[in-house]
Amino acid sequence: MSLAGKVAIVTGSGRGLGLSYAQELARQGAAVVINDVDAEVAAEAVTSITAAGGKAVAVVAPVGSAETAKALVASAVENFGRLDILVTNAGVLRDKSILKMTDEDFDLVINVHLRGTFTCVREAYGYFKENNIAGRIITIGSPTGQRGNFGQTNYAAAKAGIVGMVRTWAMEMKRAGVTVNAVIPVAATAMTKTVPFFAKAIEADERGEAMPDFFRKELGFGTADDVAGLIAFLASDEAGNITGQAIGAGGDRLQLWSHPEAIASEFNDGGWDYATLLERFPFSGNLQSVGEKFPELPAELQPEPAAK
Repeated sequence: MSLAGKVAIVTGSGRGLGLSYAQELARQGAAVVINDVDAEVAAEAVTSITAAGGKAVAVVAPVGSAETAKALVASAVENFGRLDILVTNAGVLRDKSILKMTDEDFDLVINVHLRGTFTCVREAYGYFKENNIAGRIITIGSPTGQRGNFGQTNYAAAKAGIVGMVRTWAMEMKRAGVTVNAVIPVAATAMTKTVPFFAKAIEADERGEAMPDFFRKELGFGTADDVAGLIAFLASDEAGNITGQAIGAGGDRLQLWSHPEAIASEFNDGGWDYATLLERFPFSGNLQSVGEKFPELPAELQPEPAAK
C-alpha cells in the first residue's frame, strides 16, 4: 500500500468529504487521526476504519485555535509515533447576503476555515521541519474561492485565502521537502443536497446508483469518494514534485487551476488620469466573469416541481 507506515491528520473527518479522505488514507496504509466536534460522530468514524483493519484515533475539538492544532499533532505522535500527512478539511457555513451577514457569521467561518488551516499547517510544518520529515500538506479549497458565489462572502474569502496561503507556503517549505497543495472538490455533500440543480444526481447517489453522465462529466460533480483518490495521491511519495497547486476533483473530471495572471497590460507616459483611462485602457472585451456558469440541465434531469 502506498502510504504504509505513514500517519495522517484529517480535520473535520467525522462525516462527509473528510470521512472519505480519512478512510481512503487508511485503505492505503496510513494510520489516521480523526477530528470532529461531535464525540459520537468521531467515534463512529474511528470504528469505520478500525473495523476494516486500519488504525485510527479521534481528537474531539473545534479547529481554529493553536491549542487544537497542538493537540492534533500531539495525538498523532503519541498514538502512532510520528506525523507525515495533514489534510485541513474542517469547515462550517453561514451563508447570507452581505447586508444580512453578521460579524459573528463572518468571524466563525473565517476562524474555522482560514485560521484553522493556518494554525494546523503551522503546527504540522514545525513538526516536519524539526524532525526532517518531507511531509505532505493538503488543504481544501472550493469553487467559491476561485470564482465567487452569491451569499458566501465569508466562505469565498476563507477559501480564496487558503489558496493564497498555499502558494506562499510552497515557497517557504520547498527547502524542507514539504509539499502543500489545495484540492478543490465538487461533490455531493450536506450543502449540495439543498440545491435543486443537483437533485437528480443526489437522488441517484442515495439510491446507490451512478450519477447521470451530465453531472459526472459535464459538471465534474460526483461523490466524496471521487475526490478521495486525489487526496491519497497527493499524500504519497510519488507526488513529491507537486506543490503550490490548486487541483479540482469531481465526478469523472480532474482540473489543474491556473494562478491569476494579468490579461491586459498597457503603459502610458506619466501614468493614468481619468481622461486617459477612458480613452485608452481596453476594459471593454477584457472584463472577467464572476461566479460559476452551469450549462442548462437536460429536460430529463430537471428537478421535480415542488408539491403545492
